[in-house]
Amino acid sequence: MDKAILTCALTGVLTDPAQHPVPVTAQQMAAAAREAYDAGASIMHVHLRRQEPGMGRFPSWDPAVAGEIDTAIRAACPGVIINLTTGVVGPDISGPAACIRAVRPEIAACNAGSLNYLKIKDNGQWAWPPMLFDNTVDKVKAMIDVMNEAGTRPEFECFDVGIVRSVGMFRKAGMADVLEYNFVMGVASGMPADVDLLKLLVKYREPGTVWQTTLIGREEIWAVHQATAELGGMLRTGVEDTFYLPGGEKTTGNGQLIEALAGCARRAGREVASPAEARQMLGLREAKYHGVGAVALAA
Repeated sequence: MDKAILTCALTGVLTDPAQHPVPVTAQQMAAAAREAYDAGASIMHVHLRRQEPGMGRFPSWDPAVAGEIDTAIRAACPGVIINLTTGVVGPDISGPAACIRAVRPEIAACNAGSLNYLKIKDNGQWAWPPMLFDNTVDKVKAMIDVMNEAGTRPEFECFDVGIVRSVGMFRKAGMADVLEYNFVMGVASGMPADVDLLKLLVKYREPGTVWQTTLIGREEIWAVHQATAELGGMLRTGVEDTFYLPGGEKTTGNGQLIEALAGCARRAGREVASPAEARQMLGLREAKYHGVGAVALAA
């Protein structure tokens, strides 16, 4: 079986850094990335947060912030692969488009379908106002077009089974050539983190395509991480997705989570891929170095 490619989801978009240990500044992001890199992560999934004091819980689409964080992570982690977030509500994609054009990441998330994004408390009250995370075909195509312009690989985020099946239609419609799936499991109104469901999802993807899981939850997600490793998928975790290690104890940061993920790979008989190996396996361009950091340029 191929070596396992590990992704670290460094910070996420919803967590308040005043309450949980998530990185915000370029220096914090670089330090968190290095911790994950040393534990075996080849890919960093990056969300951008506002940099003004007290505003770190809110997303940023400032290309200057994107550039500062990208440069800091690449300097700390030679050869690392950057996977940039793009998720926005509504049809205006100018923010993520500007950031993609500014840093030209190797990979960017491409949310592949719409979802009623819901969570409800035990008392019957909504955890947040019910919202539609809208990703129409026109919006998906516009995002892919920007990624193609920048030489960036779309990673198709699939929150439900119908979205998984839609991704193959994107290729048939000429929207995308290379398909890379991310099965997002554990969102309350999306697919549950369930081993039996994962086995079906792997069958529903287009043959021969790369895939990984994003698993949202507590210690119960680790059985699905292990199944991902055994079924040949790429592996992802980080404080965006969970704060809990396999034994139920709370993590101190991304390094511990990636160490646990590497353990899943090795129990499945797979070694962990280096950044250079991950680039080759995924068919990504080589990392080239300019100045103090690594800047990935089109070949």
